[in-house]
Amino acid sequence: MTFHRYVALGDSFTEGVGDPDAARPNGLRGWADRVAEVLAEATGPGGDFGYANLAIRGRKLHAILEEQVEPALALRPDLVTIYAGANDILRPRVDLDALVADYDAALGRLAGSGAQLVVWTAFDPGGSAIYRPVRGRFALYNELVRESADRHGARIVDFWRLREYRDWRLWDVDRMHMSPAGHQRMAIEVLDTLGVEHALAPLELRDVAPGSRRQQLRDDLAWARGSAAPWVHRRLTGRSSGDSVSPRHPTLGRLVTGAAATPASPGGE
Repeated sequence: MTFHRYVALGDSFTEGVGDPDAARPNGLRGWADRVAEVLAEATGPGGDFGYANLAIRGRKLHAILEEQVEPALALRPDLVTIYAGANDILRPRVDLDALVADYDAALGRLAGSGAQLVVWTAFDPGGSAIYRPVRGRFALYNELVRESADRHGARIVDFWRLREYRDWRLWDVDRMHMSPAGHQRMAIEVLDTLGVEHALAPLELRDVAPGSRRQQLRDDLAWARGSAAPWVHRRLTGRSSGDSVSPRHPTLGRLVTGAAATPASPGGE
């Protein structure tokens, strides 16, 4: 299957946080760039492939829908990926039925454009003491999203069932975003879900020697100070990590590996 106009929507998951690359916009690569690189290759050298990534870290579901859906439709994509809602699930209170009802309406518009639509379930936090208390929320969200995906003919990447993500080596040190290895694994899953041939392989995971209980406590304290506390502070003050961030690839372009996107060929503005 060949795609020519790919638009990615969402939050930090899709922006690529956790997968640094100083040569790219916002200093990130991410699974969506990795997918776009494969899709571009499929159209051949100088092919008419264009990729836009409108995702911004910290965005909750309604902000994603309000800020990104219309610009995405204006680009006339033939492939749209969207993952939204994780930042809502982690809030103290959330009406998941109402939330996903609004999500469903937006998914209907995206699918109605004729584009192939790809959505995600949330990951299973059962292996994490930090996120396990909201596991029930994740499970309910997933069932509602699966219903919506079925209704609109969307492909679904079932993050919940990707058990290898219980390995912390697939996550960044902040324990919230995927590591480069996690992004690579996700790119493989997306391409496989789409039925796109590719040569991507999982990245080799670093060896981690078992740490002492004291070292684990030190690591947990460092994480609490460096990642958890700033996250909580932003929630309490109404701020977001994406307040001063712009979309990495706001218009369709053809990625050049290791560099920023270049303008797309005619027909891919």
